[in-house]
Amino acid sequence: MEKNLKNKVVFITGGSRGIGLAIALRAAADGAKVVIAAKTVSEQPTLPGTIYTACDAVRAAGGEALAVPLDVRDEAQIVAAINKAVETFGGIDILVNNAGAIRLSDTPSTESKHYDLMHAINMRAVFLLARHALPYLRKSENGHILNLSPPLNLLPGWFKRHVAYTLSKYGMSLTTLGLAAEFEPYGIKVNSLWPETTIDTSAVRNKLGGEAVAKMSRRPEIVADAAWHIFTDKTPANTGCFYIDTAVLRKSGVTDFAAYSCEPGAALMPDFFLGEPPASLSGILDKKQPYSQTYRQPYRQPPTLSGYLLVGSLALLAFGLGCFLVFG
Repeated sequence: MEKNLKNKVVFITGGSRGIGLAIALRAAADGAKVVIAAKTVSEQPTLPGTIYTACDAVRAAGGEALAVPLDVRDEAQIVAAINKAVETFGGIDILVNNAGAIRLSDTPSTESKHYDLMHAINMRAVFLLARHALPYLRKSENGHILNLSPPLNLLPGWFKRHVAYTLSKYGMSLTTLGLAAEFEPYGIKVNSLWPETTIDTSAVRNKLGGEAVAKMSRRPEIVADAAWHIFTDKTPANTGCFYIDTAVLRKSGVTDFAAYSCEPGAALMPDFFLGEPPASLSGILDKKQPYSQTYRQPYRQPPTLSGYLLVGSLALLAFGLGCFLVFG
């Protein structure tokens, strides 16, 4: 059977630019019906694109499009956006939780408003969107939720420099595990996808090093292509997984990723959640901590959700034994 997303309804948060828009355009190439749900309704100096320009691009790529203004922090807006999508296209087949907030600050520098913003967008909204989309995903032939969140790693190096942000993204990843188990009886697949390297997005350009890091990044299309392969994989094991973009593409037969690089031949910046956590962004930029041309420590994911449950059970057992040895 040919793999494509023709006539599938794809609901994407934060879809007006970057990774969200790239996923939308990849789906549109198959003739999908795409809902662009995001906050940007007018051009901003540092945020190119709006929900309306994104919909124009989706139509030009071959898909149908619906622009829905949405602040994912507002549950009433979430309900209204989902209802509008269903009213327009008849249902929802795929939910992509791409909207995100980032502030890489240490604890003394993180005010409560920043903490609340990241958790409201990165974690709470993901739960609410899944909850309200569930009745329609259950009716889909191959319902899918994709969260843009990293693989779980409980080593403290990932937490100590930006606890608030890491908690919010790992909360999103834990939501993937929980919903995958809960929704499995309904035939709904729930996975996370994360890039191997930094991606040239507004967040990178505005908050994570600007043009210098953008040149060391890959284009959003690499994540979009990986997402497409996840959406079109109907095997039962395709749920409860933390996928890395290049690992997905390698499995599909892609061996050369040079076309995805923003700067041909440039060294690539590993994503902060993978491999050894860098001492600091500036430490990489001034070459105090060099990296090889390509990232060579891919995350090892178990093939099924049961693998995670086994690891979690062993971790709890080890913790309990440790408590017994210390306090018993």
